[in-house]
Amino acid sequence: MKLGKYSFGVGDRFNHEGEAQLRAILNANKKGVEVSPVWNKSNREHNTIHSEPLGTREEADAAVKNLGWDKPYFVDADHINLTNVDRFIDHADFFTLDVAMYIGNASSPEDVAAFKKSCASLGTNVTIPGISEPVQISDELLEEEAGKYLAAVKEAGKIYRHIDAKKGAGNFVTEVSMDEVEAPQTPVDMFFILKMIADEKIPAQTIAPKFTGRFNKGVDYVGDVEQFTKEFEQDVLVIDYAVKNFGLPENLKLSVHSGSDKFTIYPVMAEIIKKYDKGLHVKTAGTTWLEEVIGLAVSGDEGLAVANEIYKSALARKEELCGPYADVIDIDDSRLPSPEEVAGWTGEKFGNTLRHIPGHSDYNPNFRQLVHVGYKVAAEMGEKYTNLLKKYSNIVGGCVEENIYDRHLKRLFDL
Repeated sequence: MKLGKYSFGVGDRFNHEGEAQLRAILNANKKGVEVSPVWNKSNREHNTIHSEPLGTREEADAAVKNLGWDKPYFVDADHINLTNVDRFIDHADFFTLDVAMYIGNASSPEDVAAFKKSCASLGTNVTIPGISEPVQISDELLEEEAGKYLAAVKEAGKIYRHIDAKKGAGNFVTEVSMDEVEAPQTPVDMFFILKMIADEKIPAQTIAPKFTGRFNKGVDYVGDVEQFTKEFEQDVLVIDYAVKNFGLPENLKLSVHSGSDKFTIYPVMAEIIKKYDKGLHVKTAGTTWLEEVIGLAVSGDEGLAVANEIYKSALARKEELCGPYADVIDIDDSRLPSPEEVAGWTGEKFGNTLRHIPGHSDYNPNFRQLVHVGYKVAAEMGEKYTNLLKKYSNIVGGCVEENIYDRHLKRLFDL
């Protein structure tokens, strides 16, 4: 099973927007850029919504059938580990192995020695085409890299082999994820991580590092764009070297997690992957949920009332809802409007405040981030929420499609 050159992860927390998401992908394909859809949903999201991986598979299969999609598509068991992967085995064909929690764990002396021995053939200097500074290999550097990443990659190997034993080699796509940590991985780190992945015989088709800067949920990139540009380009070149020299899959590519809404760096990524003719995977999740709330807000009084209720409850439960996402949100409480103020808004005003249009006078990223983590409130509403999604499916679906195609795919692939 091979992931295409370009792929786009579409999260859908309530499993109602599969067709709208696929229509956006179809629009890109009609413009000559073949993008593979990947429906992703994490164990945490399933637990919050009280859903099961079967629902994601059924949603993807139905959207594909109803829209006549005849190209590859995937269902991603997002951010899984050995404790929860079995829940996804029967329904996923893309597995994101999240081993970030193992970064920095100690490895056995035998494992470290084996890693060092595997690097002996590299010599003391490795020149990567396109990167001016060679990787200068020393015993100290190997000790440092093993200390940071070897235990994590070993764990990825355990998870991969567990899935492989149940699904069979070649029947699924593997991604290795190390993004949910504080410290970014440098291109030199990437070099050794890929060497470890190759040694572990994991046929990774995508890798999700932690990049420099803030990749907060649902809002734009915050950080040094120049530094990100250098990092991203060098990561692309390191991957190219690793594919050619370490025996990793030829279609191995970068995966950008929390990639939705990072409009500032989309032109950077677009230019670099075009320059080197390389692939890219971008993973989104809450973007679709936010468009559902926007769609309901602009659909009329009934939908607006529910949107108001979601915000009011989210504000009252802010600490609870933000807790699991503390590392990937930055909310200025002083910029959050009161429930009373929001109750006086029109649907258009609510939508414009929540919708991510950079430079729009109403747009409020603090409001957006709070609603982003507030999907638990909608889940607790049950059919009160989902019945409105069905009732106003044309409006909501239109918002979802427009967001993915116009604000994401067009920017990412220069359409």
